[in-house]
Amino acid sequence: MSTTTSGTIESVLQEHRVFPPDAKLVAQANISGMDAYRAMCAEAEKDYTGFWAKLAREHVIWKKPFTQTLDDSKPPFFRWFADGTLNASYNCLDRHLQTQPDKTAIIFEADDGKITKATYKDLYTRTCKMANGLKSLGIKKGDRVIIYMPMSIEAIVAMQACARIGAIHSVVFGGFSAKSLHERIIDAGAVAVLTADEQMRGGKAIALKVAVDDALALGGCDTIKSVVTYKRTGAAVNWNPKLDVWLHDLVKDQPEHCEPEWVDAEHPLFILYTSGSTGQPKGIQHSTGGYLLWTILTMKWTFDHKPTDVFWCTADVGWVTGHSYVCYGPLACGGTEIVFEGVPTYPDAGRFWKTIQDHKVTVFYTAPTAIRSLIKAGGDLPKKYDLSSLRILGTVGEPINPEAWMWYHETVGGTRCPIVDTWWQTETGGHMITPLPGATPTKPGSATLPLPGIIADIVDETGHSVGKGKGGILVIKKPWPSMLRTIWGDPERFKKTYFPEDFDGKYYLAGDGATYDEDGYIRIMGRIDDVLNVSGHRLGTMEIESALVANSALVAEAAVVGRPDDLTGEAVVAFVVLKQARPEGEAAKKMVKELQDWVSKEIGPIAKPKDIRFGENLPKTRSGKIMRRLLRSIAKDEEITQDVSTLENPAILEQLKQPQK
Repeated sequence: MSTTTSGTIESVLQEHRVFPPDAKLVAQANISGMDAYRAMCAEAEKDYTGFWAKLAREHVIWKKPFTQTLDDSKPPFFRWFADGTLNASYNCLDRHLQTQPDKTAIIFEADDGKITKATYKDLYTRTCKMANGLKSLGIKKGDRVIIYMPMSIEAIVAMQACARIGAIHSVVFGGFSAKSLHERIIDAGAVAVLTADEQMRGGKAIALKVAVDDALALGGCDTIKSVVTYKRTGAAVNWNPKLDVWLHDLVKDQPEHCEPEWVDAEHPLFILYTSGSTGQPKGIQHSTGGYLLWTILTMKWTFDHKPTDVFWCTADVGWVTGHSYVCYGPLACGGTEIVFEGVPTYPDAGRFWKTIQDHKVTVFYTAPTAIRSLIKAGGDLPKKYDLSSLRILGTVGEPINPEAWMWYHETVGGTRCPIVDTWWQTETGGHMITPLPGATPTKPGSATLPLPGIIADIVDETGHSVGKGKGGILVIKKPWPSMLRTIWGDPERFKKTYFPEDFDGKYYLAGDGATYDEDGYIRIMGRIDDVLNVSGHRLGTMEIESALVANSALVAEAAVVGRPDDLTGEAVVAFVVLKQARPEGEAAKKMVKELQDWVSKEIGPIAKPKDIRFGENLPKTRSGKIMRRLLRSIAKDEEITQDVSTLENPAILEQLKQPQK
């Protein structure tokens, strides 16, 4: 990963508004005031391993206590609490059975508005029955299980059941195509797929079991022994009696207790695939102990979790946010949370606000993309609902622009709710840079400061800190418990991607550019590599290019870049060379739609290019390298000021400037 162009990032945004936390919130906060925050940071600096060991003993239940906190003998393959044993499901469920078995754990709101509730005792029983069912299929510790399910209590039970028996789950977002599912099944060497007949989104049924069947039909999935299907809608599905089993039949006669599989802290809890800058998705592998600790701590620190809270994270379990702040963190803390199946604009754009009103949500965590779309759909709508229960607001997935931040603060939060603008990644396992609601004065659009124990910095290409008022490359200088352990099956790619030679392999490279302001606050500026952030989802340009070129009847070559988008953060722009004459007019519009639909089918709707432009060639150097920086300028409709003398075909630039509407 080259970092040579990233050392001179400058922020053109001047933001001087500062919002101190409310005194009442400070008084009762888990981390109360900036002095408390600074004291924790100082404690970590003074005795780094002692800081983490103390927290791990306080917040996690261990079957066998650990004696070694951090093993850093083989960097970057760090190990935390390695000789301790525990079980993630036990920490989320069993620990609450004596103290609050009848407390509501999950309030599930279906797409059509139907409400279902599950207590901790209910969740424990359902998890044990599913765990026993999985064991009856021969699934054991270390086996990989793909979960391709709708947002539901069943999806969370499936994740917890895998954790209970020591199986490694890999959740695939229900919006991904059969081809994407196929790639992940093969890479993980999965033995089973847990799915549903259909999912409901915005009043529409979307087939899931069909996609699983299509994925298996692509071949090479010989490791799959079972496909377990949850009957969500009752739609007709194809059935292979050698593979297929209904979830309700699997769990029907299973015992209501399943002894947890005690695993060492470094045992993989899950693999979650994220896009890379090559066509091959990266299987991000997380441990059990360190990951679980950080989900608990960030619930208590970032969200100031209280036993009386009703917590709502709107993320799907197919993304890391749904792992850390739907499946694991809230349950390990004994919280009550909302799990929502639908979309924010169905049946109307008041859905989120009505849900907050009806369930008296206290902590609300969503993406800037959702916020921007709701502003567009009805900026005054929140005022029609009683949102007085809210005490903390959060954002995740991408930087939030100051205008959206202010609307969120004023219209949704009534100016009284602090906004925690959280920066983190699939790879980090949990929040890294974020305001603390009872301590940090906030600034619109700034993630503010690292959490205690997180040693972050912004450096230039040589690894030297850039200092206040300047920008550069965001790095983490010390290992932390919830960091990814490796890329599944590819340790060399892990080292090359995250601990590059640019910095002598010492620093974790986040892949984001950032700036320090004069107060030392951090503002995230966006990706420094070829990964796009569309609606909070990281998409590799190479994957989208590969999908376009896979249409071998039409496409000869393709290059994909991003451009800023008011709604989705970044939009996908594709430059395509066809195997036929360059179309114009209606023919061009038809071709654009055909290729958009093709990408949607190959990868999923979120990867669909917003803009496709046709050219007889792409801007290339004489050695054949595509000049992507020129394409980025064209995509943004910027005047090209760069030197184009090295181009083999400079005339092509004018052609590519013409968008196909």
